[in-house]
Amino acid sequence: MSDVLTLERLEKSYNRGKPGEIAVLRGVNLTIPRGQVVALVAPSGAGKSTLLHIAGLLDTPDSGRVVIGGQDLSGASDRRRTEARRADLGFVYQFHHLLPEFTALENIVLPQLANGAGGKAAEERARALLGRVGLAERVDHRPSALSGGEQQRVAFCRALANQPKLLLADEPTGNLDPATSDTVFDVLMELVRETGLSALIATHNLDLAAKMDRIVRLDGGQLTE
Repeated sequence: MSDVLTLERLEKSYNRGKPGEIAVLRGVNLTIPRGQVVALVAPSGAGKSTLLHIAGLLDTPDSGRVVIGGQDLSGASDRRRTEARRADLGFVYQFHHLLPEFTALENIVLPQLANGAGGKAAEERARALLGRVGLAERVDHRPSALSGGEQQRVAFCRALANQPKLLLADEPTGNLDPATSDTVFDVLMELVRETGLSALIATHNLDLAAKMDRIVRLDGGQLTE
């Protein structure tokens, strides 16, 4: 089983070298093998979003290595990091961040076109994904015409559109009521399991965390199992 994500000795501080410096990550190490789903549990303000942003190549550590699919991207150029995010990573946030002027279908087609897919193939995959999450009848609806749970299911489909190696999710059901949260999270887990995807999912919900393969905790800048 090969590793999809390896984080080695990550250090990250804000106001570095200045009075009031805040050390967010202190030598963080994490390895996620192919097909494994890991829950990231942390108190508010502990740095879980920072960790996810570094793992997702949206931010850079002060020191340490980020290896995705065997490629060390720690010192990669902005262009190479953008290419890796587009092809290898899928992102889901607490708020869906769908493009309001586009339909559910178009929101899933667009990232595929940006990654070089043809229009017909992109639409076929978008329809298949929406059908898989129970939204086959909602493909032409804009986000404003969808419920919160439906919007987040579209966001899941968008994250998986380019068949990434790794899914990164930051409180993906945190904006939903408890009943909807459980249902939507189960849909996400089914999609992840079916595709053999690796995932790092931040959550405050210990019941949801218990459904994943591993739980790691970030506190005081350090990660523990």
